[in-house]
Amino acid sequence: MKNGGNYSRRRFLKNVGLTAAMLPLLQYCKNEALKLVLRISGTNHILGHRLWIKDFPKPIQKIEIPYLIIGGGITGLSAARQFRKNGISDFLLLELENHLGGNASNGQNQYSKFPLGAHYLPLPNFSDKKLLQFLEEEKIITGYDTSGFAIFDETQLTFFPQERLFYNNSWQEGLVPKTLNEAGRDNFDTFFEKMEKYQSAKGADGKFLFDIPVKMSSADKMVRDFDKITMKEWLQQQGLVSETLCNYVDYCCRDDFGLGIDYVSAWAGIHYFAARKHDSTADKKENVLTWPEGNARLAQHLKKYSEGKNLPNHLAYEVKMVDDKVEVKAFDSVKKQSVSIVADKVLMASPQFVNQYLFESRKQTASKFHYAPWLLATLTVRDLIDNESYPLSWDNVIYGSKGLGYVHDQHQSLAQTETRKVITYYYSFSGPDLRKMRKEIYSGKEEKWKKLVFDDLKMAHPDIETQTESIDIHLLGHGMISPVPGFIFGDAKAQAAKPIGNRIFFAHSDLSGISIFEEAFHQGIDAVNQMTHAATLDS
Repeated sequence: MKNGGNYSRRRFLKNVGLTAAMLPLLQYCKNEALKLVLRISGTNHILGHRLWIKDFPKPIQKIEIPYLIIGGGITGLSAARQFRKNGISDFLLLELENHLGGNASNGQNQYSKFPLGAHYLPLPNFSDKKLLQFLEEEKIITGYDTSGFAIFDETQLTFFPQERLFYNNSWQEGLVPKTLNEAGRDNFDTFFEKMEKYQSAKGADGKFLFDIPVKMSSADKMVRDFDKITMKEWLQQQGLVSETLCNYVDYCCRDDFGLGIDYVSAWAGIHYFAARKHDSTADKKENVLTWPEGNARLAQHLKKYSEGKNLPNHLAYEVKMVDDKVEVKAFDSVKKQSVSIVADKVLMASPQFVNQYLFESRKQTASKFHYAPWLLATLTVRDLIDNESYPLSWDNVIYGSKGLGYVHDQHQSLAQTETRKVITYYYSFSGPDLRKMRKEIYSGKEEKWKKLVFDDLKMAHPDIETQTESIDIHLLGHGMISPVPGFIFGDAKAQAAKPIGNRIFFAHSDLSGISIFEEAFHQGIDAVNQMTHAATLDS
């Protein structure tokens, strides 16, 4: 959810019982506590759940359009951009929520914007020319050097200090503990050596074994078989069984896929470390692009392509072929009325857990798609008193915590002082029964989530509760696609991507199996090119 792939920022090692001994000795400030403002938000799952019963009024309006996009996340927005690139402006985009962006959305308070989902983009691979072009168009890339390497706007990169780890009761620079026993260090060295080899290795077809987007990866059976086992099983096969390494890789997998090493595909786990080549800049250093609002900044850049051509608050509840056209019925949740849209071709830029209610034949296929629930909590605090020399960083991880750390949303602010600090904490619900967990998060009470967040953060910030003035909790029942074994190269994903009658096309990051910005971006481009090519054949 933090939007992944940059493994240096997540060289995180978990330690059992890190602060248990020190907690009774901590002093809590009880005299200056302000009344806490707690707010809960989330996606419009209540309206979405009406797809189960489809109790919508009959349409009172009819719209005819050549192209229709259903879904206003990054895939849908990228598709709108590609239509424009192809010289097509006669299209319409429907979105269930009252805003565009999907998981690349944001909130804002009087002190800062903050992410409500993915919050950074690792520097893209040099071979990803389409993404580099988009970043250049939006002035994120300011130019290229004489060797052709990209020059990124420094104000949109993470500043120093970039990351820190709370370890052995103090903060340290970087996310790798400074002290490891010999066996633990050997396991880490071996693991990273293997990942570096996979990073540069190519298959018999000449493609990288692991690449972004996933479709560019090699078809070499040697590594595709990794999709048949879990990441934990792969580690065991390699003799990489140290507790610290396993906990570190587990953290990385939960951060990028929502699921830990007990449940996630080994191919996906290795892809996390090996797919990014760190070759788009001359210095070949790892870095990430980030903004206070997270990837909502990228969504904002894409929104202009659908300006005046999008209908928010519209839930598509029926899609069917009518002669040589596609009829879509959608419910306007503001006006409480339905509209019928007749299109030549429709792009379903919606996830499969939605599509299963629009296409009866796809329910069994959709059941093979697993989505991890997420919780994000943005805290406005008077201060973060660390009593340590290493300062608040962009990324802050607490060794041994249940969550995935927090980001400082004002990291790139040039203000000399901040009257309040705004941080966003991430938590993924990893486990064997994601459906059960999803029900739990929707039925959970405010106090439950507040306690979960504070209990985790208190390990490093014992006074966090008394320092916090407000907490905004954002719940995502279907936060991201979670690639379990057999999914990346399985039949379900391939079946779900097949067009219907050369009229209805499908594109979403869940069809790649990995929920990162690049996958959604390319899904939109590829689907529009496929649709317009089909339109050419029709004519």
